[in-house]
Amino acid sequence: MSSSMLVYEPVAPCLTLPQKSRHSLDKLTGKVIGFIDNSKPNFNYLAEDLSRLLINKYGAKGVVMRRKRSASQGLSEAAMDELVEQTDAIVTGSGD
Repeated sequence: MSSSMLVYEPVAPCLTLPQKSRHSLDKLTGKVIGFIDNSKPNFNYLAEDLSRLLINKYGAKGVVMRRKRSASQGLSEAAMDELVEQTDAIVTGSGD
């Protein structure tokens, strides 16, 4: 039995900057997934559950977590560069 997963990419094009090429993942097996925790309550629980699911069910190689100082601030450029370098895909989210 085969299964599939529908993934939405909620990204709007920026009209003032040149578009960077985006790469789609054909599978999660062997991939490293990054999470950006926005510091809202409960997101860490969601990210931990998703991490286990991605590794145990979908064969992800690992997970890298980064936490923002607050929900209203962006991740530092250095932390974002590091996350991009270490991962194949990044998930950012909100809790509460």
